[in-house]
Amino acid sequence: MTVLGLVGLFALLKFFDFFGDRQNGGLSATVAELKLPDSARIERFEFEQKGIEGWRTVDGQWTVEEIPGAPSGKKVLIQRAVENAFNVIIAPRGPYSDFDVSVRFKPISGREDASGGIVFRFAEGRYYVVRANALEDNFRLYYYDQRRYQLATARVKPPALGQWHTLRVVAVANFIQAYLDGQILLDHRDSRFRSGQVGLWTKADSITAFDDFVVRGISGGK
Repeated sequence: MTVLGLVGLFALLKFFDFFGDRQNGGLSATVAELKLPDSARIERFEFEQKGIEGWRTVDGQWTVEEIPGAPSGKKVLIQRAVENAFNVIIAPRGPYSDFDVSVRFKPISGREDASGGIVFRFAEGRYYVVRANALEDNFRLYYYDQRRYQLATARVKPPALGQWHTLRVVAVANFIQAYLDGQILLDHRDSRFRSGQVGLWTKADSITAFDDFVVRGISGGK
């Protein structure tokens, strides 16, 4: 094979390596982070004063409780149902077209699943969700429309049970980026849902605590 041919083959292999990394969640250090304008409205939910007044439970047993070591004050939001396929609660306000959402979560227990997730662009029962699971070494983006479909995944060290971790999702137009404990792990493009509300999520027998839910959003659409 000629030198030119070897160069071409090397470039092709590098392309497939890069594409495969993107599909599996590996991100280049040069990936541009999505940003919202400074004018985006900020909403903070710490569950100390108002609890979940104005929130809408779709499925699950969501309660505000006092626990030791809460990130903000003494009270947190805990999901305690253990028999549903998925548990979802939707925050007040919205819908949002573009947004930057973060939450602290602590997976407390679960034998089938021990997860926490952020629901976004929720409308008419359809939504996206980014979730981390203390029982699995992956970090995933799904969409839900009568059933759940995987869109992107990254390999991670599972978030430890009984410890607080941080989830964050940023969506601008068709672009979605997701973080776990400050590290950007997913960078995906999808256009099926363009706006909606945001909320929280668990699966199966996950008992999970949430705190410091912060939404920076641009209102728009349904």
